[in-house]
Amino acid sequence: METELISIALEAKHQELGAKMVPFAGYLMPLQYTSVVQEHKTVREGVGIFDVSHMGEFILRGPKALDLIQKISSNDATKLNIGSAQYSCMPNDKGGVVDDLIIYKLDDQEYLLVVNASNIDKDWNWIKSHNTDNVEMIDRSNEMSLFAVQGPLASNVLQKLTKVTLADIPYYTFAIGEIAGIQNVIISATGYTGAGGFELYVPNSGAEQLWDAILETGKEDNIQPIGLGARDTLRLEMGFCLYGNDIDDTTSPLEAGLSWITKFTKPFINSEALQKQKAEGVTRRLVGFEMIEKGIPRAGYIIYNENDDLIGKVTSGSQSPILEKGIGLGYVTIPHAKADSTIFIEIRNKRIKAVVKKTPFIKK
Repeated sequence: METELISIALEAKHQELGAKMVPFAGYLMPLQYTSVVQEHKTVREGVGIFDVSHMGEFILRGPKALDLIQKISSNDATKLNIGSAQYSCMPNDKGGVVDDLIIYKLDDQEYLLVVNASNIDKDWNWIKSHNTDNVEMIDRSNEMSLFAVQGPLASNVLQKLTKVTLADIPYYTFAIGEIAGIQNVIISATGYTGAGGFELYVPNSGAEQLWDAILETGKEDNIQPIGLGARDTLRLEMGFCLYGNDIDDTTSPLEAGLSWITKFTKPFINSEALQKQKAEGVTRRLVGFEMIEKGIPRAGYIIYNENDDLIGKVTSGSQSPILEKGIGLGYVTIPHAKADSTIFIEIRNKRIKAVVKKTPFIKK
């Protein structure tokens, strides 16, 4: 039986713009408008706008909201000030990851948690199951739209639409203000491309007005709508994890190189086991790699060493539009995780030479 897809507020708008719409994480989303490579380069060199309204938004509110966040997330949310955001993940109780997320501190007793579209129900139920202090939980996922305006010219476009001084919003902080005549928009200096820019959280009622204003104002800078295809290649060039590919319920945040958001300064779900894993050392590690020989790696491809021993599996892979070569992420056994290690990716029954690289693959 087919599952009915959820519509985002601007679905018709994307179809009018000629987007190729595809099912993604339960939503019908724009994959591309022109081509992935063209859209990718538009964001790296200029400015593009993504509709990523499929992401989930939860509000946690009340005197115990911070305590609940500290319990479910690996990063230390006590470091957050009002107006700042934090990347984190929610460990499960079996050594894996329920989801990765961004936590926004809206007020001393109010937080916004932004989660992956494919995990909205799972995350909600997971947090709810650990909400022993009756923290108020509100699911705003179906009420909010989220646009990412990304690229070196993003500020140039958006500053024309708001009196909020965008230069005063450092990376991973946000302001709440009027933009394009719409009140109370969260203007966040975050993104998933490594190209700089902002993410805008707006009620669905103002989504079309904001989208149209950004595209109209951005004409001088040749702004273009960008689909999820380019979003994936952009994040891959930066080595950013994608939940469901690079991290999931079976992968430890330490294996995934996320020790920098796994803070043992406070207890959280499964923190004792993860601390033990850190002390003993992991047996595999998520690494970036570049193809030496011609070939495009894809998720699921097997990784071998030069002795034909199976040492891991690719979790994400594509052709880099900027480097014009195949790049990827994958888990390999620790002896092969060191930068410059030679590995081989099995592509169509051939072992293709690659080399382990530190990420990001390109300089910001």
